[in-house]
Amino acid sequence: MSDPQQAPKGCYHCGLPLPDQPEYPVEINGVRQLMCCPGCQAVASSIVSGGLEDFYRYRSELSEKPDGVSDNFAVYELPEIQDEFVLPLAETRYQANLLLEGISCAACAWLIEKHLEPVKGLEAVRVNVTSFRAQLVYDPNQITVSALMHKLAAIGYHPRPATDEQQAQLDTRENRRALARLGVAGFGMMQAGMVAVGLYTGAVDEWQNLLRWLSLLLSTPVVFFSAWPFFSSAWRSIKSGTLVMDVPVALAVGLGYGASAWATFTEQGEVYFESIAMFVFFLLLGRYLEFRSRTRSRVGLANVAQLLPPVAERWQSGHWVQVPLRSLEVGDTLRVSAGQNFCADGVVLDGSSSADESLLTGESQPVKKVPGDKVIAGSGNIDSPVEIQVTALGADTQLSSIERLIERAQRDKPRRALAADRLARSFVASVLIVCAVVYLGWYFYQPERALWVALSVLVVTCPCALALAMPTAYTAATDYLRKHGVLLTRGHVLESLETIDRVIFDKTGTLTTGRLSVAEFIPLVADAQRESCLAQAAALEAGSAHPIASAFVPWQGQVRARSVKQITGAGVSGTINGVRYRLGRPDYVADHLNPPSGDYLWLILTADDQPRAWIGLEDPLRPEAAQVVNQLQARGIAVELLSGDTPANVARVARTLNIADFRGGVTPAGKLSHLTQCQSQGDKVVMVGDGVNDVPVLSAADVSLAMARASDLAHNHADALLLADSLTPLAEAVNHAHKTAHIVRQNLTQSLMYNGLALPLAAAGWVPPWAAALGMTGSSLLVVLNALRLSR
Repeated sequence: MSDPQQAPKGCYHCGLPLPDQPEYPVEINGVRQLMCCPGCQAVASSIVSGGLEDFYRYRSELSEKPDGVSDNFAVYELPEIQDEFVLPLAETRYQANLLLEGISCAACAWLIEKHLEPVKGLEAVRVNVTSFRAQLVYDPNQITVSALMHKLAAIGYHPRPATDEQQAQLDTRENRRALARLGVAGFGMMQAGMVAVGLYTGAVDEWQNLLRWLSLLLSTPVVFFSAWPFFSSAWRSIKSGTLVMDVPVALAVGLGYGASAWATFTEQGEVYFESIAMFVFFLLLGRYLEFRSRTRSRVGLANVAQLLPPVAERWQSGHWVQVPLRSLEVGDTLRVSAGQNFCADGVVLDGSSSADESLLTGESQPVKKVPGDKVIAGSGNIDSPVEIQVTALGADTQLSSIERLIERAQRDKPRRALAADRLARSFVASVLIVCAVVYLGWYFYQPERALWVALSVLVVTCPCALALAMPTAYTAATDYLRKHGVLLTRGHVLESLETIDRVIFDKTGTLTTGRLSVAEFIPLVADAQRESCLAQAAALEAGSAHPIASAFVPWQGQVRARSVKQITGAGVSGTINGVRYRLGRPDYVADHLNPPSGDYLWLILTADDQPRAWIGLEDPLRPEAAQVVNQLQARGIAVELLSGDTPANVARVARTLNIADFRGGVTPAGKLSHLTQCQSQGDKVVMVGDGVNDVPVLSAADVSLAMARASDLAHNHADALLLADSLTPLAEAVNHAHKTAHIVRQNLTQSLMYNGLALPLAAAGWVPPWAAALGMTGSSLLVVLNALRLSR
C-alpha cells in the first residue's frame, strides 16, 4: 500500500518541491525516497531506524516540514519551568503534559507511541489526536523530560509544554477553524439555494447549463473545505477497520457531489448542489453547538493563566515590591488589593475582606476572610486589601488540583455513553446495508432515481442525533453541577446517582461542621473562673494540630505553658506559672471521675492533680444537614450514619436528624465490611466522607463524595467533590442525575423514532435529498437543544 498523499515529484515526507541540488535520500521499505531538506531526511531516518516504516503506509495526510531538530530542550529541566507542565505522581514517577505540533491523523498517534515504547524509564504514553496532547509518565532517575522531548522532535513532532496559555491558543485556533468551515458552508448554501430557485422555476437550455455550472462552482468550496473533516475522519476509520457516523456522511456528500458534477458535465440528470451544501452546513452547525457545549465546562472554569495576575506584591527588604508570579515561593508574604485575584493559596495574616469563590465552589455569596482564614488561588478579593502568607503555588494549588480532576473526568466515559457509541457503530453498518438494498431495488425499478433515493436514505438515517444524545446531555449536566458546587471527577457518577437506594454518611466533618467549640463550662472549685480556665486550656493546646485545639483558639495568647507533653488519645499536660496543669479525658487526668450528663465531649482541667473544671466541647451539626436528609428520604433513599465516634454521640446526631439506621465506634475496616454487606444485598450505595480513615470505603462505594475540607487522599479517591463545604449540593446532584436520565431517554427515543419513521419514507422515494438533510439536521439540533436544558 503506497502513501495516498505522496506527491509524485515532491518530498516523500512533507510533499514540498524537491531542490535541484543536493539530494537527501532515505531508503524506506526497500525503495530509495528523496527528501527536500536535511530536516525531513533526519526525521525519516529516525522513523526508519526505529523500524516504523509502516507509518508512511497508513498516514492519511502528508507530514509537516520540521523546523529542524532542536537541541534547546535542556531549558525544560529548570524546576521553575517544569512546574508549569510536569506533575509528580509518586516518588519516582512524573507526568509530563505536552502539546505536539504536526499531528494530523491517527497514524501520528501510532507512530509516537511505537517510537517511544522502547525508551527505558518511560512507563506510559497517551496521545490525544483531537486535542494534540500527549501525556508521558516517566521515571526521572532513568530519563529526563528534555530527552523525551528531543525524541519527539526527532520524528517531526515539535513538543511544547501543555500550559494553560498554549491550550487557550489551541482552543482559539480550533474554534476559528470550525467557524471558518461553518461560514463557507453557510455562504455556499445560501448562494446555491438562490441559483436553485432558477433551476426549479423553469430555466432551460443554455440558462439551465449556466446555472448548473454556477451551482457547481459555489458548492465546491463547501465540499472540499467545509466537509473535509468528514472525509478525513471517514478515511481514518475505514483504515482502522471501524465504522463511525462520518462514513455515511462522507459517502452522502461525495456521491451527491460527484453525481451532480457528472450531470453537469454530461448535461443529463438532476443536480442537488444546494441540498449537499445545506446538508454540510446544518451538520456543521449541529457539531459546532455540540463542540461549544462540550468545551463550556473547561471555558467556565477558565485557565489558571487567565485567573492569576502576572505579578504580585511581595514584602521584601522592608517594603512592598512587585515581582513576577514565577518568582514567588511558599512562605512569602503578599499584599492583595481589593478587586484583584489571589495568585496563590494562602492564609490571611492581616486585614479582613470577603472573597468571591463562586468559580471554584459554586457559592454565589462572598465568603468573609479574617486573619487565620484560608484563601484560594484564582478567587477574587472584593472589599479591602489583605496580607496573606503563601501556602501553595502553581500545580499545588486547589485550582490546579480541580483542573486535573476535571481532566480525569473528561477521560472517563459513562457506561451508557459507551453503549451508545457501540449502538451508533452498529447502526452505521445497518444503514449502509439498507442503502445498498434500496439502491438495488430502485435500480431495477427506476434506474435514474436509484442513486438519489439511496442518498436520501443515507442522509436521513445518519445517526448524528444518536451519537449526540448522551455526550451532550452529560456535558451540560456536569457543567451545571460544577457551577452549583459539585465537581464530578469520574464519568459514571451521573448515571450511578440515578440508581442509588442508600446513602451512608460519616459524622465528623460531614453531617457536622468538623469544628469543635466550647459549649459548656462547669467549675469544680470556687476560684475556677471560666475565662481564666479556658485561657489555661488554650495555653496547653497551643501549637497542637489536633481538632480539639481549634476549640480554644479564641483564648490563645493570654498565658503561656512550658514543658508541654501530649499523650495521644488521652490529653495534654504542662506548667503554667509553676503549677502543673492537665487537660484531657477523665481516665487520663484523674481516677473515678464521672463526666456530667449532656451530649458533649467532656474534658477535665486539673491543677496539681486537683480537678478545677469540666469543659464540654461540641461539634455542631451543619445547618443544612436535616433538610438534605429529609430530601433524600423523601425520594425513597435509605439514609444511614456510620461513624468511628462514640455510640452516644452518634445516637444523638441520628436522633436529631431522624436517621433510624446508625452505628458508632466503627473502625475503617468495619465501615468497609458493612458497605460490602449492603452491596451484596443489592443496594446501590453512596458514601459521603472526609477523612483519611474514609478512603477504603470511599473507594469501594458505587458513588463516593468527599467534602470540600476533606483530606487530599479522600479527594483523590472520591468520585465527586462537594466544593462549597455544604451538603446541599448532594441533594441537587441526585435530583439532576434523575433529570439527566430523563433527558437522555427523551433524546434516545426521539432519535430512534425519527430514524424509524424517516427510513421507510426515504426508501419509498418520498423524501428528496434536501428534505433529508433538513430532517437529519433538525433531529440533531433538537437533541442538542434538549440536552442544553440541563445546563440551566
